[in-house]
Amino acid sequence: MVNESRTFLSGMIEADETFVGGPVKGKKGRGIIKDAKIALVIGAVEIATYTNKNGLVRERAKRLRLEHIHQANENTIRQFLNNSVTKATLIRTDGWRGYSKTALKDYNHDKRVIAADKPAHQLAPHIHRVFSNLKTWLQGTHHGVHPKYLQEYLDEYIFRFNRRQTPMAAFQTLLGISTRKPHKTLRQMVGVK
Repeated sequence: MVNESRTFLSGMIEADETFVGGPVKGKKGRGIIKDAKIALVIGAVEIATYTNKNGLVRERAKRLRLEHIHQANENTIRQFLNNSVTKATLIRTDGWRGYSKTALKDYNHDKRVIAADKPAHQLAPHIHRVFSNLKTWLQGTHHGVHPKYLQEYLDEYIFRFNRRQTPMAAFQTLLGISTRKPHKTLRQMVGVK
């Protein structure tokens, strides 16, 4: 469901990571990533500003990119941004050390450090809403996903999210993408030789 010729995100971006899966007994925070049932996902969502009917400037999420990663260090974050976001774009983050000057070298960084009085979902509401809806979709529709197959499910979620306003265009786009890609057998998809 991925169009290889898709355009990069641009303008204003919110970027963050989340854990998918669980629960994990006896572990907290980033230590839970060592569990086989847990997967780390990085995301970036494009933000559009608009003026509502009351004349107030508001924001809304536009397009999305998600990727299953193994660690949220500056090299992984830089690679994700280079493959997803146009250079010189403004990127809002929560101040995680992986979003270092090296990782964001070619971007404008708006670091919003999480304080005790302000939860993360208030500093970056759009990406956190994406993560919340993603987890609900994975649990509700699929009743969980093994980390081995997570990227394919993320690609489907991205496809649906980015076309949520135009369902008929989504169907036509899917038909177009499917005619250009080589088919895969079930054995190829699950990695059986």
